[in-house]
Amino acid sequence: MKKIILILSIIALSACNSSKEKNKVEKKTSTEMISENSKEKINDTVPYEDSVMLLGKANRKGLQMDAFKSWFNPGYQDYSVDSVTLEKLKPFLKDVTITVFMGTWCEDSQRETPHLYKILDDAKFDESKLTLITTSDEKTTPQSFEKGKNITNVPTIIFYKNDKELGRIVEYPIESLEKDMLAILSGKEYKHAYAE
Repeated sequence: MKKIILILSIIALSACNSSKEKNKVEKKTSTEMISENSKEKINDTVPYEDSVMLLGKANRKGLQMDAFKSWFNPGYQDYSVDSVTLEKLKPFLKDVTITVFMGTWCEDSQRETPHLYKILDDAKFDESKLTLITTSDEKTTPQSFEKGKNITNVPTIIFYKNDKELGRIVEYPIESLEKDMLAILSGKEYKHAYAE
């Protein structure tokens, strides 16, 4: 009789624990769903020609995917930052945010984006103030991040201060990324390659 009571107690206890575990899993799942829904998709890839392209919001981690690191890493490592211009540029980067529209499929973006990251790293720029938007070859995103931004060519690097656009570099710099950035951020007259 004692054995039967002991076995029934064990079964009841394990059923109770199983129910608690199930509740924990259900709670965890709903929390994960909430956090998943509240998070924006980042580093989303879609098929492109024989590979993939990033499309929408992205970051440096996305550029380290196999499809992109073959051009990003050498472009970053091999770029020699103009240290003289960089020293002049650093104070102007303090209160600035930067939005980059680029295409992982685009040779100009493949050239300029790693260089920009290297410059910003050397300047100790806060990467949380950099927004990377990757576009289709029509310069669009599913979320319409480009809407109202007049993105005609990529890369387009837009500099903001207090949510006001200070200027932009379009497709390629006029002198160099560092010198063009300094001109824009210091308030000198600057016209990008496609300015009328």
